[in-house]
Amino acid sequence: MAADNKNKTLLQLVGVVVFMGAMAWASVPFYNWFCRVTGFGGTTNVASATTGTVLDREIKIRFDGSKARGFPWEFKPAQTEMTMKIGEDGLAFYEAYNPTDKPIAGQASYNVYPYEAGGYFNKIECFCFTEQVLMPGERVQMPVNFFVDPEIVDDPDAKHINHITLSYTFYEIDLPEGVQAALDTNNADEKSVN
Repeated sequence: MAADNKNKTLLQLVGVVVFMGAMAWASVPFYNWFCRVTGFGGTTNVASATTGTVLDREIKIRFDGSKARGFPWEFKPAQTEMTMKIGEDGLAFYEAYNPTDKPIAGQASYNVYPYEAGGYFNKIECFCFTEQVLMPGERVQMPVNFFVDPEIVDDPDAKHINHITLSYTFYEIDLPEGVQAALDTNNADEKSVN
């Protein structure tokens, strides 16, 4: 009888551990989905085009750029602020530079502040949608095309927002397979010539 109780308790503990592991694994994609749908935490939306409605009310967009600790690129906004009308199509640029002697791949994470604006800040096109690879010494201008949805003026929590800050943080990722393969081929070709 005591052995049955120990086995039952052990199975229950294993079940709890498996359940907690599954919940931890599912929490990140669920949280990301929740933030995209609600704009929670300053997560922005993606749109294919503006709504076509432009209001007379203006809003200031501030741009911020940072990088993860140890990430060797230089990264900054090309402009620090712009004033535009709500609903108007905006285009801003960020500049990145790889001062090293090797190719480096990076990916940008982003958010907007105040967080209440996240659900109304829409990106049409953005460098943050894909990974970026900079070759040694390469400097690039990376665009972000966006607009602020006119529905922001109807939201009791967001209608008084006059400034939105768009922030990006770049962090290093592994080089994509195709890039790494091309670099390996180039290095092999150079060695065979020498």
